[in-house]
Amino acid sequence: MSRVYIFAAKTTILTAQPGNSLADKPVSIMSEIPPCPKCHSEYAYPSDGLLICSECFHEWNPDETPALVEEDVLQVLDSNGNVLQNGDSVIVIKDLPVKGMPKPVKAGTKVKNIRLTDGDHNIDCKIEGFGAMGLKSEFVRKA
Repeated sequence: MSRVYIFAAKTTILTAQPGNSLADKPVSIMSEIPPCPKCHSEYAYPSDGLLICSECFHEWNPDETPALVEEDVLQVLDSNGNVLQNGDSVIVIKDLPVKGMPKPVKAGTKVKNIRLTDGDHNIDCKIEGFGAMGLKSEFVRKA
């Protein structure tokens, strides 16, 4: 009967066989498990031919080259299909009603220094006269 215990990159194999003098002594085997390509954590373990990161739960094939593993890059497109980046300036393309405000954000309003985020409203910004708010990228175009 064999038991395998995995602690980060160190694998310990315990073998219990009758008459074996080493049955009570664990044998330690150091394996070269690469760090997670997504979060760069050193705490990864093998499972069914894949490696799994215990911190971000990313799964990858150890036979792949690191260049083939793509990072999850946030790519936000404006209404015209242009790629937006943090710090860009955008122009609102239609009147946008704002909850709690008597008037909407008018079409043609220029918004400077945007921040891209995950979620439904993927642009965080400050609009003069309205304050901090989130915008959807489909209602803006790059300035």
